[in-house]
Amino acid sequence: MKDLFQLQGKTALVTGGSRGIGEMIAAGFVANGVKTYLSSRKAEVCDATAARLSEQGECHSIPCDLAAMAGVQRLADSLAEREDRLDILVNNAGAVWGEPLESFPESGWDKVMALNLKAPFFLTRALLPLLKNAANHADPARVINIGSIDGLHVSQLPTFSYGPSKAGIHHLTRALAAHLATENINVNAIAPGPFESQMMAHTLQTMRDQVIERVPRKRIGEPADMAGAAIFLASRASSYITGVVLPVDGGITGAL
Repeated sequence: MKDLFQLQGKTALVTGGSRGIGEMIAAGFVANGVKTYLSSRKAEVCDATAARLSEQGECHSIPCDLAAMAGVQRLADSLAEREDRLDILVNNAGAVWGEPLESFPESGWDKVMALNLKAPFFLTRALLPLLKNAANHADPARVINIGSIDGLHVSQLPTFSYGPSKAGIHHLTRALAAHLATENINVNAIAPGPFESQMMAHTLQTMRDQVIERVPRKRIGEPADMAGAAIFLASRASSYITGVVLPVDGGITGAL
């Protein structure tokens, strides 16, 4: 029982891992002995984050733009050149677009859907051989999709493609979990509430007090909160859990 949360020796890929929630998760993995690969669109930022996290353990950078299928395949191929197995895939890379309904552009819809929903599906599919190589009946391989509480309720912000994309990733999580259970691959999702991230930066700068007031725990999420949820879903402790969307939101969802 004392080794339930042990991750030492596992290998993980965290997309969008150079900052925000992705970096929080990657930092938790690295600190717990996981060989962690980061991917993000901006190579300099990705490289710098990997170098910083390498001070705590093993971390590598594979910059790729997952907004297009070529980038998805390039990331899968690059990882396969370095590793023959993948224990943990975290589909975190994402985008948001805010604009009034009357002027909301098709490009804003397509960009968000492509990165938040399409890329996780096709990257997971491309990495199935590596995930299967790491999977076993007692300790499955893990796919952790990063959704949002905006996929569980209706946001008051004019981010009309973001909430539906996250509701979609929640449902995709359940669908993949059902199809991959017999392959010893668990698929779960985390639905974050408010955390300190670039995506939340403007909202927290202008509405921090109002946001905190909505949270039953009366605070913004901290890196350890996100890392802890990911470590649980990646560890032996959750081997009998698949197809679940876990809100990490200080109680917002439960209070709705």
